[in-house]
Amino acid sequence: VQLQAYGGGLVQAGGSLRLSCAVSGNKFSINVMGWYRQAPGEQRELVAAVTSDGTTNYADSVKDRFAISRDNAKNTVYLQMNRLKPEDTAVYYCNAQGSPLWYWGKGTQVTVSS
Repeated sequence: VQLQAYGGGLVQAGGSLRLSCAVSGNKFSINVMGWYRQAPGEQRELVAAVTSDGTTNYADSVKDRFAISRDNAKNTVYLQMNRLKPEDTAVYYCNAQGSPLWYWGKGTQVTVSS
């Protein structure tokens, strides 16, 4: 399983960005897909996740600002990030959870300037 993430970049506070992640390879075992982030000096944390039946889960810090969605036909997961804050600055990682393995994409930098 390979994950290729797109998006990220530099945006001013209050702006929006959209991340996308395409899954290729033996993807039939994948159930949950999501995004994690890691800021400098911090641990990697869950941002949002979505199951194959559309159930979502969000970190409290991004609820009502971020929206995760999944296109099973395209094997792609999206993260729409609105009303971005400087504290959202981090490297964002796409994640796919199979059974029993977890897969990670290369991180993409999101920087929010104040």
